[in-house]
Formats: sequence, structure tokens, C-alpha cells
Amino acid sequence: MDSLKFLVAEKRVWIYGYVIMPNHIHILWRKQDAWIEKNVQQHFLKFTAQQMKFNLLKNNPIVLQNYKSTQADRQYHFWERRPYNATMLSRRVLEQKLDYIHYNPTKANLCLIPEEYLYSSAQFYLLNIPNPLLTHYMEHI
Repeated sequence: MDSLKFLVAEKRVWIYGYVIMPNHIHILWRKQDAWIEKNVQQHFLKFTAQQMKFNLLKNNPIVLQNYKSTQADRQYHFWERRPYNATMLSRRVLEQKLDYIHYNPTKANLCLIPEEYLYSSAQFYLLNIPNPLLTHYMEHI
């Protein structure tokens, strides 16, 4: 969450939706104009991987061994090498993706309804609860 807050505070992205699951994350974002040429996703993944490493080193070094990398350019590996990226070409597609990510926790039996899950933008869209991380996608259509 701190990483997402940083990206928003530094005006690197507008976040339209997200869900943070125990083993993966979905984010619908748009780079802000000043950051179009810079790789925001790469910075996000690197920073969060470092934070996970520091946390495990401090709190659970045995689990950290599960993330040992076989690649020469890194000691540990937390994220997939090539994370899935998709361009939202229409409002309809974006809304389908929002529904998909919001229902992810229900499919994983983490909650009964999407708006119960705390690490999600579902409350913002379904209950109109303000979330300083989020920019409603309608503001940019």
C-alpha cells in the first residue's frame, strides 16, 4: 500500500482500481504525462521486492530462502519475470477488468462480497467510500 501511495503522491500514476491478494496483485493504472517515458512499473516492482526482502530478512529469514533466484542478476526473485500488461481500449473493457479484480477475493474465499475485502478498490466503487489512492476512471474518459 505504501508503494501505491508513493506513486500517487509523486504524481506518477492515476490508480483506477486495485486488489492485493495474498499471492498476487492487480492494478489498473495510467501513467501521468510526465512519467510516460519512464518505467513506473519496473520501479514499483523493484521497490516492493526490496521491501519484501527486508521484511523477510528481519521477521522470517527461513521463508526468504523460498525466493532464492537462479539468475545471476539478483539474489532473490519475488515477481514474475514478465508480468501481464493489458491496455484498456474502452470504458467497457476497463469496467470488465474492475469487476474481475474486485471479485478475485470472493473467488478465493477471502470474503463473501467484494466490498468486504480491505485491500481493494471495491468499497470506492460499490459503496462510494473515499479512497485517497484512487482516481475514478470517468475523470479521464
